[in-house]
Amino acid sequence: MSARRGRLGLDAVSLLFGLGSFTLVGCGSSSRDERTTLRFWAMGREGEVVQELVPAFEAENPDIRVVVQQVPWTAAHEKMLTAHVGRSTPDAAQLGNTWVAEFAALRALESLEPWLATSTVVAPDRYFSGIWDTNVIDGAPYGVPWYVDTRVLFYRKDILARAGYETMPETWPEWREAMRAVKAVAGPGNFAILLPSNEWTQPVIFGLQAGSPLLSDNWTRGAFSEPEFRDAFHFYIELFREGLAPPYRNNEVANLYQEFGRGAFSMYITGPWNLGEFRRRLPPELQDSWATAPLPGPDAAHPGVSLAGGSSLVIFEHSKHKPEAWRLIEYLSRPEIQLRFLALTGDLPARAEAWSDSALTRDPHLLAFRRQLERVVATPKIPEWEMIAIELQNRAEAVVRGVTPADSALTSLDRYVDRALEKRRWLVERKRTTAEAAAP
Repeated sequence: MSARRGRLGLDAVSLLFGLGSFTLVGCGSSSRDERTTLRFWAMGREGEVVQELVPAFEAENPDIRVVVQQVPWTAAHEKMLTAHVGRSTPDAAQLGNTWVAEFAALRALESLEPWLATSTVVAPDRYFSGIWDTNVIDGAPYGVPWYVDTRVLFYRKDILARAGYETMPETWPEWREAMRAVKAVAGPGNFAILLPSNEWTQPVIFGLQAGSPLLSDNWTRGAFSEPEFRDAFHFYIELFREGLAPPYRNNEVANLYQEFGRGAFSMYITGPWNLGEFRRRLPPELQDSWATAPLPGPDAAHPGVSLAGGSSLVIFEHSKHKPEAWRLIEYLSRPEIQLRFLALTGDLPARAEAWSDSALTRDPHLLAFRRQLERVVATPKIPEWEMIAIELQNRAEAVVRGVTPADSALTSLDRYVDRALEKRRWLVERKRTTAEAAAP
C-alpha cells in the first residue's frame, strides 16, 4: 500500500478519498451490515472446518454473521483464560470437555439450563450419558457435546488368532491369559501390549473400571491408595513385571505403526484419531489383520469402561448475543450437521442417533467405539484434575521402572492430592456450613 501511494501521489490519494467519502454519503445507511456479529472460537482442524458449515447457518439466519477464529490447541487454554480475565471472550466456543469444570468454576460460562428447557434440538437423552455428564457441574449443564472420543483396544487379530483366540476376551483374567499366549507366539523381543509409561490414561482407565472414584469426599481427597484403585494399579503394574508390556515411553517407540505392523506389540489402547493413521500407515497386506474392541473389564459383572472425551460447545457469560449463540449451537448439534462434520474431520458425532447412519454402521472399526461410548466415565470435574493426573503419571512411571514400590507411590500420591485440594476442602465445608445455617 505504501509503494502504491508513492506512485499515485498525494493529490491522487486525496481525490480517491474524496470519491470514497462521496460514495459512502450517497449510499447512506443501507450499505451498513446491520446483522448481529457472533464471535466463535474453535481449535485446530475443527476451527478450519467449521467455517465451511457457517454459510448454511447464515443463510438460515440472515440476521446473524458468524466470525470464526481458529485457535491452535497449544495456545487455546491460555488464550481462553486471558480472554476471560480481560472480559474479551467470544460469544461461543469449542471447549475440551475436561476444561469445562475449570471455566465453570471461574464463572466464565453461561449455564445452559434455560436454553435446554425450550430447545427442540438439544436434549440430554439424545447423547451418550457419560459424555453428557462431562458438561454437568454441580447439577447444571455448561456445555453441549460437539464431538466425542474415547479409547478402545486396537489389536492384531491375526496374531491373536495364532495364539488361539478368535475374539478379544472381555474380562481381565481372560485378557491377561490372552496376552501371555500372544507373547508366546509373537517371538523373542516382542510384547503383547504397548502401555506408554508416560501416559496417565491407562492406570486411570483401569482404576475407573475397578470402581474407583479416583477422588473421595466430594473430590476433596485422594482415593488412590484405597482398595479399588490399588487393585487396578497392581493389575496394570503386573503387565510390565510379567514382560507383557515394555517399560517404554511413547517417545521411545521410533515408529508406532511400523512396530505394530511388524508385531513388536499386538495391542494398543488408543482413540479414534488413530483410525485414519492405521489405515494410512499400515501396509496394504495388513489392512485386514487389525481390529478394534471395547476394553475388557475386571469381571463379567463389571464391563470395561473408558474415558469420556471430546469437545463441547459453550456460551460465555459475558456474551451480549446469547440467543444467537444458542441458535448456532443448536445448528451444529443437528444430526445431519454432525454427520457432515464427521465427513470433513473424522470426528465422531456426539448425538447417539447419528450413529445409525450407514457412514458409521458400515465401518467395522467403529463398532467398538459405538459400544464403548455406552460405557464411558468422566474424570473428576475439578480444575485441579489435570495437575493430579500428571502427578499420577510421574509416580506410576517410577513404579514401572522399578524406582518406587507401588503401594508407597499411591500413599504418597494421596498425600500430595490432599495438600493440593486443601482449599477446595475449605470451600466445600464452608458451603455446607452456610447451607445448614440457612436451613429452617
